[in-house]
Amino acid sequence: MIVNESKPQLPASSCQLRPVFIAGPTAVGKSGIALALAEKIGGEIISADSMQVYRGLDIGTAKPSPAERARVPHHLIDICDLTENFDAAQFVRLAQNAVTEIRSRNKTPIFCGGTGLYFKAFLSGLGEAPATNPELRAELEASSFEALLRELRERDPATYEKIDKQNPRRVIRAIEVIRLTGKKFSEQRAEWKTPGAVPEKINFYCFTRASADLHARINVRVEEMFRRGLVSETRELLQHGLEQNKTAMQAIGYRQAVEHLRGGRDLAETIELVKSRTRQFAKRQLTWFRRHGNCEWIGLKPDEAPEKSLQKICSAIQRGIG
Repeated sequence: MIVNESKPQLPASSCQLRPVFIAGPTAVGKSGIALALAEKIGGEIISADSMQVYRGLDIGTAKPSPAERARVPHHLIDICDLTENFDAAQFVRLAQNAVTEIRSRNKTPIFCGGTGLYFKAFLSGLGEAPATNPELRAELEASSFEALLRELRERDPATYEKIDKQNPRRVIRAIEVIRLTGKKFSEQRAEWKTPGAVPEKINFYCFTRASADLHARINVRVEEMFRRGLVSETRELLQHGLEQNKTAMQAIGYRQAVEHLRGGRDLAETIELVKSRTRQFAKRQLTWFRRHGNCEWIGLKPDEAPEKSLQKICSAIQRGIG
């Protein structure tokens, strides 16, 4: 459902509000809207981005600037070194702590990001997937990706058809679960229980744009990232363990910049590849939220004024209160 425009009726301070969840594909404009909303209602932002947790991954993750973080407090940003692992379970624990802290200041927690799993984990629980086995994980990471894909196709065709085949981390996890349990990953996902269902009434909003508009914004963002020094940032991060962090190396832009630094392709080709990968990623994000988000969709138009976008989400929240 696309939200219709109407006059926002929210008071300047709305500490009585339930947490607000703002999601959407990369470059849709959700961060700017979350910032404006936080200033309007007296909120603080909790990042739901699996890459912004890492210190140093700044330009490539479109991390909020120091000026933006001075305007509104942000949580779960720059909380890990590249030598550390971070997962959905840690996100849930730290996000719950952040909500408690924000509430203690009579502020409204505003979740904002594009990592669908983090939203689902916080709202519905993590399920009962088997814990990671370090020895098996090391063995799988040392295997060729082509061999892993072949194994997944043979042992679990349903998962093979649906999984993101450009994401080694997800493929490895699926095979790890299959080997640990002896069961198909797709069957187990359906069986895993969660502590509770997503509440029927939550302030969960997903922003979207027409494809041409979103693609144009992605192209501009990628060009700006390289202009600001993404290659130099990547070169510096390689000295601090970027390549050893399997999760961080999945961040679009960094892997391609590493390949460029190693002579894999020239800069112009690298920029175009990052644009293409980002467009594909945005499409996967939209698909995920349509299937699992349980959210209200808000359409944004090209060149829409920030005030208009803020008005749309305020109107949606107001309807939820009523």
